[in-house]
Order: sequence, then structure tokens, then C-alpha cells
Amino acid sequence: MVSVIDGIKQFYSMALVIFSVVIVTALMFTDNTKMAKDAHPVAALVIMWLGILWMSMVEGGQCSMVGLPPIDRELYKESHPITYKICSLGHKGNNLDRYLMGRQFLVIFINFTINLCGAPLDGAEVLGLPKVLTDIFLGSGIAMVLIVVPLGQLTAQVNSSHCMLDYINTHFMTFTLYITLIIEATGVMHVCYLIRDMFYHAAGKPVESNEPPRSAVQNVFHWGRVAFSLGVLCFALAVTIEALFNGETTMWQSIPNGVAIVLFILLMAVVGLLEGMQIAFFAVAKIPKAERGDHPFARKTCELVFRGNGRNLPGFMVGRQITVTLCFFIIARVTTLDVDVGVDDNIFGVSDGVQEFFNLGFLGAIITTILASIAWQLVASAFPIAFLSNPIVYIMLRIVLLIQSTGICASAWFLGMIHKKIAGFQEDEVYVGTAEERAAGEKPDHSVHPGREFTMGTNVLNDGRNWDEAIANLSALETFSVKLERMLKNIRELREMINSSDISAEERTTFEKALAIEVRALDKLNAEEEEATNKSEGKDTEASKETDASDAELGEA
Repeated sequence: MVSVIDGIKQFYSMALVIFSVVIVTALMFTDNTKMAKDAHPVAALVIMWLGILWMSMVEGGQCSMVGLPPIDRELYKESHPITYKICSLGHKGNNLDRYLMGRQFLVIFINFTINLCGAPLDGAEVLGLPKVLTDIFLGSGIAMVLIVVPLGQLTAQVNSSHCMLDYINTHFMTFTLYITLIIEATGVMHVCYLIRDMFYHAAGKPVESNEPPRSAVQNVFHWGRVAFSLGVLCFALAVTIEALFNGETTMWQSIPNGVAIVLFILLMAVVGLLEGMQIAFFAVAKIPKAERGDHPFARKTCELVFRGNGRNLPGFMVGRQITVTLCFFIIARVTTLDVDVGVDDNIFGVSDGVQEFFNLGFLGAIITTILASIAWQLVASAFPIAFLSNPIVYIMLRIVLLIQSTGICASAWFLGMIHKKIAGFQEDEVYVGTAEERAAGEKPDHSVHPGREFTMGTNVLNDGRNWDEAIANLSALETFSVKLERMLKNIRELREMINSSDISAEERTTFEKALAIEVRALDKLNAEEEEATNKSEGKDTEASKETDASDAELGEA
């Protein structure tokens, strides 16, 4: 059963989501958002919800694309033909890296588009709400975060973490995969490869590839796109900074231009810090404590995040998702140009058509993807210990864990349960068995990226065993009682199906196999809980002994 505290958190979190949806929709139909004002309220509403739907596929697809490589594709070729084709393409050569880079831009692009649809214009009022509520939910961007994070991100991650095969067995994911590969192929993000090469060279690490060395023609094409990407980034920065100095962005009018520039830099640093922290945490998760550096803050940070079998790691991931998304929305507001074409002077004297394109805010998406996301991930991947030695990292970890503890996005668990039920998702073990069972059947897990630790992207690891641990840490967000109740319910339902007279012998065999898997999972859960309890009691006993010994020494002194 869900504990009382968890139930309260889910209730008020769900209430906040509903309230946020209502006030943002009201904003649109009073022409108080940019998209509603420039186009039509219905267009803004439809585009926002399509964006959230697509975001759920992008976020859930990432979990599946990174988690499935260790599993032999032949095991699910018959049961999940679309997933099979997607993975055959997505896991070929370096396509996983390409997918992750394109996906990173796509996430930020969708966030910026949703911001155009739902973020309030300066001074907007809705439903006669008191100014203090308007400032809290609309002015700060909290309402948009409460819509996008639970509905478009965390719910997808909750289900796709355990139902990878079912989640992407749809042509919606096929479309998403092709879009991400096309984005990467354009070369707009290729400066990230230059940044990667520089940092790996500085760290003395080779940049490994799953493809043959590039030919001379391929090298020219690759570095040509790198130069193009560098030019695009510099131009995007120049246009954005010029607009900020002139006060020609959708930034709140009450904030001076100079302060807006400082805020832009600070927000980019916060996003970069959080993006790098997740990579650094996974980088040090597998190494012994003695090898986590001598710097006191590196040790304190690791002790905090891995305390209690790493239970703070998933808490950090959830709190980080909330904070990063909020920063994305504010950055979108800071960087989206607001030049009245035909009235104001266009930036750098460009044509009206180009200025209209600038006003969409996509230049800010490019800057954020490269400088506030991927670049920091690469730094943390190359120098994880040095990254964690920064005292600001420890402070930020404390803040993010505090945000997560409020339960502001606890509705994701409730929504995930509903989504899983409606979609009929089953855990991957139902189809392909556990890693141990696959190994016993001479179908062991394997990594398509042997020896490589990290790729570019959010919450991702290339090594299958590391990813399994990351998923286990993520599932730790469920309490023991929640997991127990879920497993017992599944066992009851499977037994009812097996005892039903309306099923065939083949279906009964399938249900019996699923029941056996569920029972084994239940036994494992009980054993883990008993072991954790024994360890906890042992630690308390040791601590008591140490305290008594210390008291005795003090008495003798």
C-alpha cells in the first residue's frame, strides 16, 4: 500500500498539475501567450499538447534505446517487430551517439516551443487570481514545469524504465528516431564533437568508435559540418546578446537589460552544472570509495548521493529534472527575440523573413543545447572527480534533493500507473526473461559499446550493466510497500487468468511463465528488504558500540 505521506504528496501534486493546466489554458484563450496572440488560442493549445506528447516519446524512447542494447534482438523479433527494427537501426555503428545528440536538441526545441504556446506575456492576468498567485505560478514558470515534467517526462521515464520493449513498439518512435538522426546529420550540433575531442585529448582518453576510420572525403564532410556548426553557434550568440542589450527579447520588462544578460549566463551555468552532475555521479558509481579523490567536497558529495545504497541518486534525478526544465523555460523567455517586424529595426539589418525566424526562439535552443548541456556533460565525463570537487556541486545537490523531497512531482507515479494500465505495458522480463535466465539460455546480455562509459545525452550510460544499476536506483523511488503491493496484485491477476476457463493452453503456459517470473521477483524483493533491515540494525549496533567506547575513553581521560 502507498504510505500516508506518499498519498498526500501524490494528491497535492496531482491537484497542482490540474490547476496549472486550467490556468495555462485560460491564458491561451485570453490571448496572453505569444503563440495564442500571434496565431490562435486553439493552435497554441493543440501545439502545446502535441509537444508534451512528443516529449513523452522522446524521454521514454531514450530509456529504451540506451537500456536495450545488452539484450539479443532476436529474443524480441517476433513479439515486438517495430522495436526490433528501431533497435536494428538505432544500435548500428555510432547511431546511438547520433540519436542521443539529436535527441538532446529535440528535447530543448520542444521545451522552447511549449514555452511559446503556454508561457504568459508580461503583465498577464487570468481568472481573476490574486497577483501573488499569478506571480508564483505564471511569472516564475512553475505552472509550465508542473505540466511538462510530470506529464511529458517523469511519467514516461517511470514506465519506460521497466517496459522498454513495449514503450517503443510504435511507429511514433520510428518517426522520432528518424527526426533525431536527421537533426544530427544537419551538422548544427557538430561543434559538440570538437568539444568532445578536445576534452578527451586533455584527459588522455582515446575517442573510440564502432565504425571504421573515416575516409578522406568523410573527414572533409565531418569537419566541414563542425566549422558550419561553430559558425551557427557564434552567430546565434551574437544575435541573442545584441537583442538582450537592446531589450528586444520576451524577458520581463521590469528586469534591466544588464541584469537579463547576467541571468542568462547564470541560468546556463545552473543547467550545465546539473547536466554534468548526473554524468559525474554515474561515472564514480562503480569505482571504490578510496578512488573517489581526496578533495573533501568530492567525498562529501559522493557520500550524500550514494547514502543508503544510493537512494539519493534517483531523488537527485527527479529534482534535477524539475530544476532543469524550469531553467529551460526561463532561458527560453530570456533568449526569445521580440522584435516588432516592420516597426523596430531588425537585428543586424537582416530581412523581415529572417527576423521572423529569429523571433521563434530557436537560436536560444541551439545555444542552450551546446553550451548549457552537451559541453558540460563532456567535461564531467572526462574529469568526473575534478567536477565533483567543486563546492557548488555539493550545494546544488542539497538544493535539488530538497526540491525533490517536497513531492511536487509525485503525481508522475500515479499517472504512470494509469498510463501503464491503459497501454497494457508489461515489464521486459515477461518477454525475454531476466538477465540470469537469458544467460542460462545462452542468450547473455552484451553491450554494443564495449569499453565505453558515457555518451552525450541526459541520464544515459552505454554500458548495459551500469544502466541496469541506474534503473534499479530509479526504481528505488518506489517504497517497499508500493513494490510489494504491485507484485502481489500482479500475482493475483495472473492466477485468476490461469484459472480462467476462457483461455487456451498456449495462453495458460504464457501466464504461468509470467507468474513464475513475478514470484521470483517477489522473493528477491523480500530478500533485499530483509538484508537492508539487517544491515541497518547492524550499523546501529556498531554505532552504539563505538559510542560506548568513546564514552569510556573520555571517562578515562
